[in-house]
Amino acid sequence: MQCSFLPSLSLSLSHIHTLSQEAMGNTSSMLTQYDIEEVQQHCKHAFTQQEIVSLYQRFCQLDRNNCGFISSDEFLSIPEFAVNPLSQSLLRMLDGLNFKEFVAFLSAFSPRATLQHKIQFIFKVYDTDCNGKVTFHDMLRALRDLSGSFISEQQREEVLTQVLEEAGYAKDSSLVLSDFVKILGNSGLKMEVEIPVD
Repeated sequence: MQCSFLPSLSLSLSHIHTLSQEAMGNTSSMLTQYDIEEVQQHCKHAFTQQEIVSLYQRFCQLDRNNCGFISSDEFLSIPEFAVNPLSQSLLRMLDGLNFKEFVAFLSAFSPRATLQHKIQFIFKVYDTDCNGKVTFHDMLRALRDLSGSFISEQQREEVLTQVLEEAGYAKDSSLVLSDFVKILGNSGLKMEVEIPVD
């Protein structure tokens, strides 16, 4: 089955790495070994300890107000994020993240993340009203964001209807997470980000 409506969710942390080096001075405190291990457990070992330290430095660069949380405006300061067609859907998941939540969010993009974890992430992106169900209209909205004006609304509906039917679902089905696992479980889904380690 061809799932061409899946989001291209690559975030460029290498761009975060190129943010001004003087922002590195924002780190008012450093991570202890205990903190690193706790974050590593929280993200189910999707990142090495060295990657977590690098992510902490990037987090501090983004946290321009030094409040310990990253606002949606601070995320939008990353040009690649700002132009991502799903940025608005992602922002509802991102606004106000502390460092531990930031790493947990990014863990879905780790090559060490399980397929189940990646599918859960995609499900959350599509579940815009956070009710634990994804409807045809939720998927259509994401497909609209991804395709822009390149295809018509009728073409989007036809593609989505065909994908659902091939997976054994009707247009009026509400999909839960287990349905997403069934549909995407053998898809060879890749969502990865490279984390530069200093």
